[in-house]
Amino acid sequence: MTARSAATALGVVAAAGAGAFAYGTFVERKLYTLRRGTMPILPAGAAPIRVLHLSDLHMAPWQRDKQRWIRGLARLEPDLMIDTGDNLGHRDAIPAVREALEVFRGIPGVFVHGSNDYFGPSFKNPLRYFTGPSKLHGSVELLDTAALTAVFESFGWLDLDNRAGRLTVNGTVLDFAGVDDPHRHYDQLDLATRALDEVRRGSAEGEGVLVGVAHAPYQRVLDAFVDLGSSAIFAGHTHGGQVCVPGFGALVTNCDIPRRQVKGLSSWAHAGRSADLNVSAGLGTSIYAPFRFACRPEASLITLTAAPA
Repeated sequence: MTARSAATALGVVAAAGAGAFAYGTFVERKLYTLRRGTMPILPAGAAPIRVLHLSDLHMAPWQRDKQRWIRGLARLEPDLMIDTGDNLGHRDAIPAVREALEVFRGIPGVFVHGSNDYFGPSFKNPLRYFTGPSKLHGSVELLDTAALTAVFESFGWLDLDNRAGRLTVNGTVLDFAGVDDPHRHYDQLDLATRALDEVRRGSAEGEGVLVGVAHAPYQRVLDAFVDLGSSAIFAGHTHGGQVCVPGFGALVTNCDIPRRQVKGLSSWAHAGRSADLNVSAGLGTSIYAPFRFACRPEASLITLTAAPA
């Protein structure tokens, strides 16, 4: 190869890299997508339940396009809202989150928090993600988590951070067990288990269909939800890998879930039992890493249906 052809090749590679960076920064991270799926977990004869699963908004006040897109999801007329955390991407984002989600006020819902609902974003070397799950470094900005919780509770949604709850949706009793963010080791499933026992104790309705809810899908949490008898599990956190390679998939998961289950619907098995699992790729990114490639931001509309006879 001559010096001229080598220089030409390097120029082509550099241009392709610059183009991919520009696409991931200015185009794909705003290509909001609705992913649909089905979980056949309800009792025979039960009416379908449309679940709108939102996660990882990482909202900043200026992200009007994201807020409009989320509000537009009201046209789906969901029966149940599940929010799996990391809603905040800026210390002043709570009004923007409220504005985006206000249209879902009064729809039954549940939520848990992620670490970005507690701590403000900060710049991190992206190469650190290849060494394992991310960690807090240096000083961090504390966010007003209580105010965010109050917003969701004003919508009528249940706080499942190491808690449990019960909702009747379209005639079916749903029990929920949730944990606070496993990524920061805030999860205390023993508290959620005791709360679930309290919900079910003495109930004339008996046990409802159990749904596990967590921000980060660490294996210890997924195993525990399955052991508890969950029929379905909802989680986020992974961003679907955020940067993926076509034909290969995610490079990292930011937790210990297998790469093949970094996003979408799958099944999680443990100790002879299993549950349907939905991991959302989320709708946002850190304001310090505004980039997605081969991994569009998404919301999920998951329809719960009667299990086959």
